[in-house]
Amino acid sequence: MKRARSRSRIEKDAVLLTKIQAIKADHPLWGYRRVWAYLRYRNGLVVGKNTICRIMKENALLVQKNMALRAKRTTNRPKPRAKVPNQYRGTDMTKLKIQGWGWLYVHIVIDWYTKEIIGYHASLTSKASDWLEALNMAVNARFPQGILDHKGKPKLISDNGCQPTSESFMKTYSQLKIKQIFTSWNNPKGNADTERFFRTLKEDLVWINDWHNPFEFQKDFHSWILAYNTDFPHQSLNYLTPAQFFDVYIKNRVARKELFLQKYSLILA
Repeated sequence: MKRARSRSRIEKDAVLLTKIQAIKADHPLWGYRRVWAYLRYRNGLVVGKNTICRIMKENALLVQKNMALRAKRTTNRPKPRAKVPNQYRGTDMTKLKIQGWGWLYVHIVIDWYTKEIIGYHASLTSKASDWLEALNMAVNARFPQGILDHKGKPKLISDNGCQPTSESFMKTYSQLKIKQIFTSWNNPKGNADTERFFRTLKEDLVWINDWHNPFEFQKDFHSWILAYNTDFPHQSLNYLTPAQFFDVYIKNRVARKELFLQKYSLILA
């Protein structure tokens, strides 16, 4: 026989439930871990992860598993692991249907280390030039002073589609001194970080909204990308946002450089 909950616990749960419902209204497919992380690290609310799970379970707010969508696990060569920003980037395309207009194509470039979307482009076509629009944004975002003189060029990971293997696309990357890496055939896991982003995009934006024209989507898509980079906590980033994780890396690198210079100056003295 379970002990009845105290009135104070019931009142605290009611307050938490209101906050959880507000988050789930904007992000209906978020699980309890991300809801907890958002409350803890974005709203500054100190609460246990198990408490959030219990409240969501009692109020039917947990996302139900769909085993039909479970990815098939096979033995493949391990994917590259980024250890610093700009080491590995992933690029890909997905599409969505705009009623009355047809298909709209979304192209992105993601930094595998910070999970930040550094380049994106939405258009009614998916030509090599559309993919290059996302690339140009990514290059300008991370290399505003120019990429040719920058040490440590990023590597780009993509599938074997006709756009990333086209002459114009590969020529542009060759001119920028960026090495292309192609996934093996029928192996989306080779570009897993990029594919996982598209799942988040569809769960959090595409599947729960309707647009009457591409211009409405582009406006919402731009706002959503900004929120994803600056407001979405990631478990793999210790519940920091991509922008926060990149800032922490830069600050730590500057601190290490200053410490090295201090030790070097002492040695010379």
